[in-house]
Amino acid sequence: MKIHKAYQFRLYPNKEQSILINKTIGCSRFVYNHFLNQWKETYKETNKGLSYGKCSAQLPTLKKQEETEWLKEVDSIALQSSLRNLSDSFDRFFKKQNQYPRFKSKQNPVQSYTTKSTNGNIAVLGNQLKLPKLGFVRFAKSREVKGRIFNATIRRNPAGKYFVSLLVETEADPIKKTGSSVGIDVGLKDFAVLSDGTIYKNPKFFRSLEKKLAREQRKLSRRKVQALKTGHQLSESKNYQKQRIKVAKIYETIKNKRMDYLHKISTEIVKNHDIIGIEDLLVKNMVLNRKLAKSISEVSWAVFRTLLEYKAKWYGKEVVAVARNFPSSQLCSECGYQNKAVKNLAVREWACPNCHTHHDRDLNASINLKQEAISLLASKTVGTTGLA
Repeated sequence: MKIHKAYQFRLYPNKEQSILINKTIGCSRFVYNHFLNQWKETYKETNKGLSYGKCSAQLPTLKKQEETEWLKEVDSIALQSSLRNLSDSFDRFFKKQNQYPRFKSKQNPVQSYTTKSTNGNIAVLGNQLKLPKLGFVRFAKSREVKGRIFNATIRRNPAGKYFVSLLVETEADPIKKTGSSVGIDVGLKDFAVLSDGTIYKNPKFFRSLEKKLAREQRKLSRRKVQALKTGHQLSESKNYQKQRIKVAKIYETIKNKRMDYLHKISTEIVKNHDIIGIEDLLVKNMVLNRKLAKSISEVSWAVFRTLLEYKAKWYGKEVVAVARNFPSSQLCSECGYQNKAVKNLAVREWACPNCHTHHDRDLNASINLKQEAISLLASKTVGTTGLA
């Protein structure tokens, strides 16, 4: 099966290449903002917006103007990609998939641009990556890139490091079926409890570095106050910038540890089970609870579900999302009795009043999710074969 797969690597550009990357990021941002402004003005005057084709046709003229001729210095495909992103943003807005497009700011912590592969302008040769305008850039080749390269996104993170994401089309071979089904109950005490009894602990990566982060953030705040007192801009204050990078590196460490953990356990679950039942949680509403918001944000349930779903699709497995109103914690997995007293999160263990089976709250919920997922999948299969 053909799939789209992304490979991410750390880039190590030299000084000239770093300058050109930063210029390309700035030019892409300028083009995006310029045509977003035109789009708004045109709509005010005519009640009609622009299109990708109209904006693209105006781009060569913009490059020829004396005040913007510096646009010629960077990769032209990156500028076209910026226009494509603007057009896609408007398409999603009219489909009510996102908010109205906003102007891009140079103050955003992550800056990037995308360039497409044409006539072999993006290629991997040893430990170097060939990129348009940049030439050969040294990168940390942690694995082989397999497949046809579609595009490359070059990104600069808040710590000033450069990364590249290569989108490729490749073959995904389904993993051998195991005949196993599992339910997953995610939580805060333990990250996930599986219906087979497997428990994945919650490493609490943010909590482990929270005190250090708070200390460094206080230092950053003092550096900011000092810079403003002396009349320096923050971009010119060396002490402030050094401390800003320290804070950014702590956030980067937390993110990398969390993503590594989520990738490892999601891959393990997908490889070992054919049917995976999960609860369809609405996380954005759950974080409105002030007492649990930090803990819920830290565990990244939404990211975990995304990883499970696309890996299952790659390898021929099935992820079934059970409705969020399904009372997985309240139902007895043996007799089906619903015990509403278990709504209280403090109840970690309980005995069924009907069959007297003793339950661990999380394990019982995961078993119910597994059973419901199998039931939903069976009814779906019967319906599609016309036997329902």
